Amino acid sequence: VQLQASGGGLVRAGASLTLSCAASGGTYSDYVMAWLRQAPGKEREPVATLTSTGSHTTYADSVKGRFTISRDNARSAVYLQMNDLKPEDTAVYYCAAKERMALSYKYWGQGTLVTVSS
Repeated sequence: VQLQASGGGLVRAGASLTLSCAASGGTYSDYVMAWLRQAPGKEREPVATLTSTGSHTTYADSVKGRFTISRDNARSAVYLQMNDLKPEDTAVYYCAAKERMALSYKYWGQGTLVTVSS
């Protein structure tokens, strides 16, 4: 599976941004999808996850109520709607995929940079 993330950019605090991740080369609908991020000088952390059917989501506490993960299996895409962005959301955002029973994410996109100015 190849993943291509896009949609990052420079925005001001309080703004919204939607990240997209297009998948190809695999049975996309079988995979658990996730967005993770890595801020400068920090370890990569999970932001949101979504099951293959879209029936279950998880979010980091820091983004609950502001971010929404969704997927369109017909388009083999996953999205991250980010509202009320804060400077601490500044990071490189990665989309990732794994088989349902896998322990870790096997497939990774290249990352897209989100910068939030105060």
